[in-house]
Amino acid sequence: MATGIGRQTPCALLLRTRPALNHALTSLANPSLFSARRLFSLSFSSSSLATNKQHKRGPQPILSLLEIGGVKIGKDDVVRENDPTNNVTDSIFSKIGLQLHRRDNHPIGILKNAIYDYFDANYGGKFIKFDDICPLVSVKENFDDVLVPANHVSRSYNDTYYVDAQTVLRCHTSAHQAELLRRGHSHFLVTGDVYRRDSIDSTHYPVFHQMEGVRVFSPAEWIPSGLDATSYAATDLKKSLEGLARRLFGAVEMRWVDTYFPFTNPSFELEIYFQEKWMEVLGCGVTEQEILRRNGRLDNIAWAFGLGLERLAMVLFEIPDIRLFWLTDKRFTSQFSGGQLGVKFNPFSKFPPCYKDMSFWINDSFTENNLCEVVRGIAGDLVEEVRLIDNFNKKGMTSHCYRIAYRSMERSLTDEEINELQLNVREQVQSKLNVVLR
Repeated sequence: MATGIGRQTPCALLLRTRPALNHALTSLANPSLFSARRLFSLSFSSSSLATNKQHKRGPQPILSLLEIGGVKIGKDDVVRENDPTNNVTDSIFSKIGLQLHRRDNHPIGILKNAIYDYFDANYGGKFIKFDDICPLVSVKENFDDVLVPANHVSRSYNDTYYVDAQTVLRCHTSAHQAELLRRGHSHFLVTGDVYRRDSIDSTHYPVFHQMEGVRVFSPAEWIPSGLDATSYAATDLKKSLEGLARRLFGAVEMRWVDTYFPFTNPSFELEIYFQEKWMEVLGCGVTEQEILRRNGRLDNIAWAFGLGLERLAMVLFEIPDIRLFWLTDKRFTSQFSGGQLGVKFNPFSKFPPCYKDMSFWINDSFTENNLCEVVRGIAGDLVEEVRLIDNFNKKGMTSHCYRIAYRSMERSLTDEEINELQLNVREQVQSKLNVVLR
């Protein structure tokens, strides 16, 4: 499998404060970014602009220099202490470059390879694969090129990691779609790590992995069918993705649900009946003609799909907590050393959680995502969940009480370290979020 094909597309950094890095980058092609899945199943929460940065020490040492797609990226280019438009934390930077999707014996890589195999077998190797594209992209590439409205909440500092006012960590792999279309690609799969400020629980993590697929048709392909271009593309799309679902889940019952995405019309979600319940597998649709027009494909029609690899891998491998994907513990990694899709995760331990409650009066700028960033920046993957358990108003003021669950995936936590974590959380929540502790 040609997983190295992605190296054809070097890092698209738009960083203006590092001349040496900029010189190296401007001599390279600058790929654009359009992703299908989390915009293809993204639930964009309501948000407000976050003006406070949360730079915290992480539990592990952080490398100061990364290399992705042959380009070196310095930590100071991504985490900028003195830039008020930057909200990338040390803990987020530590995940850049790990690229779980490129590890053939990791659940994410195994699933990616299974999808690659399906498209290779059914399309004669037509789909070109990109899996080593740098996640730093422009706001234009991340949002404008995929027709995300200017006032969409996904653009806010509450939802997206901004390097500066014009550069973000991609929210979706779809950010690369426009550039690949301009390059003339008609069949391609883009896989990569994507970043979103999010809640903390067993199924949400600020870094996850997506795959997007795009197929472009010429008039010579749909005219002989007797169908109009849109119907032809939609029919081919559904046939392709139903086959993929059968490849991954077997002979399951399926249904298509009409939905809305800003970059496809019509748009659909594919659901399967699996383990006695309906489960969404992916989002997809017929690409908006405006996207094709802007990128020089005036006479074409296209379809696109996007899926979240963690979401499907948790079901297929029976992995109960999304944090497990990031473990280097051999008790986890050795279970998948064969690179087989059918392996079921065997829990190696169940350490007890410790719960700590924290109450405070909030202000108008408070958001739960900002709270989670503070907690995650201090506790890292030792925090299992942050959950609102009480909310009341008194004399025009609002109080929230959050329950924080601390639990390690690898060992029992001591009372001393939990108490220290909680003390640090309380101090930083008060100072960074300007709330009043109760």
